[in-house]
Amino acid sequence: MKLFVTMFGIMFFLSACQAPPRAKAQTPETTPIAEYRKLTPEEAFEMMSAQETTIVDVRTEAEYQEGHIENAILVPNESIGETPPEALPDKDATLLVYCRSGRRSKEASEKLLALGYQNVYDFGGITDWPYDVVKGS
Repeated sequence: MKLFVTMFGIMFFLSACQAPPRAKAQTPETTPIAEYRKLTPEEAFEMMSAQETTIVDVRTEAEYQEGHIENAILVPNESIGETPPEALPDKDATLLVYCRSGRRSKEASEKLLALGYQNVYDFGGITDWPYDVVKGS
């Protein structure tokens, strides 16, 4: 029994002297993915009015030509792959993403977040947009 208590004491002492774990340096592999965020069209419109934003239309070229939000950049959802889109060079920019009904904007937002974009907001579909749109290019 005395041997057991002595061994336990030594193990306790040695574990107490152990150095605290070090924090891992953040590398591109360990940088956390930003959270998916959903906005209403009204909240997106307020952001567009109050701060610098990049409006991202993730529909097809034909849908874009039928009508899009003023100053929106066309980046079709299907074109977002394993590399960041050339049209979106700043991963810290505030991106406001929309499509026709909201399905593709959610998918595109999640893909952009996985590529390292930090400020991505999905505001659904243009069918719910109560403001003006631009026709053509």
